[in-house]
Amino acid sequence: MRGVQKGSDHRRNRQIRVPEVRLIGAEGEQHGIVQTRDAQRMAEEAGLDLVEVQPTARPPVCKIMDWGKFKYMEAKRSRGQASKKTASSLKEMRVRPAIDTHDLGYRMDQGRKFLEAGHKVQVVCIFRGRQMRHPEHGYNVMRTVAETLGDISKVESPAKLMGRRMTMMLSPGAAKPGVAKPAVVTPKPAAASAPAPPKPAAPKADSGAGAASPGDAKRSPAAPR
Repeated sequence: MRGVQKGSDHRRNRQIRVPEVRLIGAEGEQHGIVQTRDAQRMAEEAGLDLVEVQPTARPPVCKIMDWGKFKYMEAKRSRGQASKKTASSLKEMRVRPAIDTHDLGYRMDQGRKFLEAGHKVQVVCIFRGRQMRHPEHGYNVMRTVAETLGDISKVESPAKLMGRRMTMMLSPGAAKPGVAKPAVVTPKPAAASAPAPPKPAAPKADSGAGAASPGDAKRSPAAPR
């Protein structure tokens, strides 16, 4: 039996001081409840360790195993969990509605690196002043980003404008073949109001009604004397 080592969450070997334990053998066989000293002896005879795996059980559950291998597998599992946690972290990519092509390309390169590392990317477009009059400029930028990074990402949340802030969420992994990517929703411009119909022209006065022409004056009979 290996010596007692400190600094572990699992008690083992002579650190286990309860009178009896529920024992699991090295091959997973169930031995039931046995005296702790007997379990320690069995582990020693097998050249392995007696490790407490369920300390809250009554009696505690112990298993005969290779302590070094157990610690290695625990560390590997812990690294895997840490890696998944890192992969699910959120990165932010900021753009502007009037961003120039060079600057947008640089920011998309940064976004691509985040996605390739397994991060989600929230694209944020901030509007200032009169830029709010043209939200379509922001939607156009979002569409360009989604299409350019579409080979390694999918749109998890389409572009949405809230106040002066427009956001879109990209997650790692290209869309599956044959599956349409979520479109970047662009608001339709308000329909232009139809021009008012022209007012009808006022009817022209009939020049022949109630007015005598010069010729009529000449032909009229002379007044009697």
